[in-house]
Amino acid sequence: MAGSAYGSRLGGTQTPLNWSCVLLVPPSKAMKYSPVVGSITSALGAPVGPAEVCCQIVETLPFGLLVDKWRWEVFSGQVKPEEYNKAWWELVRKYQGVVPPVERTEVDFDPGAKYHVPGNVPYTRYFLARILQFQFQRALCREAGYSGPLHRCSIYGNKVAGERLNRMLSLGASKPWPEALEVLTGEKQLDASALADYFAPLKTWLDEQNKKNNYAVGW
Repeated sequence: MAGSAYGSRLGGTQTPLNWSCVLLVPPSKAMKYSPVVGSITSALGAPVGPAEVCCQIVETLPFGLLVDKWRWEVFSGQVKPEEYNKAWWELVRKYQGVVPPVERTEVDFDPGAKYHVPGNVPYTRYFLARILQFQFQRALCREAGYSGPLHRCSIYGNKVAGERLNRMLSLGASKPWPEALEVLTGEKQLDASALADYFAPLKTWLDEQNKKNNYAVGW
């Protein structure tokens, strides 16, 4: 499953700064979606901070996990047919903090609204892909000699990082995914700490806001 996640995230091993480098968007407007996001970015002191990326990425992690968690529980018999929808919403509430806007019963089959469920397409790959995306990014930034905040790193035009990436890509499917991962990162295990490194400035800012405004954390 981790192997199938590689293709999903190779294109994501980038930052908004990369996009401005290749003129997809001007630096001043790179991923500036809303005044809220803009204020967070300004507070972080970065022209393009991790707040924008967080809006796209972090919220997908719990959903990426719960889809196949629900499916595994169904296949194992832990969840019976008469509880399919109930079990689905229990996981959605547990991992995403979301509740249905109206009452749902077993007459409904809400998991089926996600194509991957009736289509029998594995979904864990997207959860793992997010972890790999930042593990790739950190490794390539280190290879490029960068030592600053991960969210400010751009490997655009760096031949050393490109050669390292090419060495992994040239393996194709000839090696198990842990060996391919080692070629790029020097590690054979998935490591989510790179994701935490990327969003560390944002977490610090959010912790400060929660404390300052007495916001309750969780649901």
